Amino acid sequence: MSSIEQPQDPSTESIADNETASETVLAEATVTVHRAPRYRNFMLLGAILGVLLAFIFTLAFPENDEYDRAQIFGFLLLGGVTVGAGLGAVVALVIDRIIGRSHTTVVADRLGANEPRAAEPGSGTPNDDFQTFNEK
Repeated sequence: MSSIEQPQDPSTESIADNETASETVLAEATVTVHRAPRYRNFMLLGAILGVLLAFIFTLAFPENDEYDRAQIFGFLLLGGVTVGAGLGAVVALVIDRIIGRSHTTVVADRLGANEPRAAEPGSGTPNDDFQTFNEK
């Protein structure tokens, strides 16, 4: 393996980054960190379980003379997704109340780089590539 193919040690990269990027601490603040579940994920999981239950209930019962299986699946799908997403949100709320009692206090640093920031495209600076493109 050549030196290009060999993996580098991540600790040497962080030392090199620290030497090149000089950052200063602008401010310190004490903040409280609260862990919370992601409600969207719980609601999505509940909706998926609702779809699976609708599919199982559609196949579990005999076919009806008034409605075919696709219509029954559609009816059950509407209710299953709604109820599943609602139950997922309730489960997330319960987990949030149980886990939410533990708070951690940490010190957060606001860092600022000593290097000037580059102009963003379209900001109106004389060296803006966007302006020179539009003038052509």
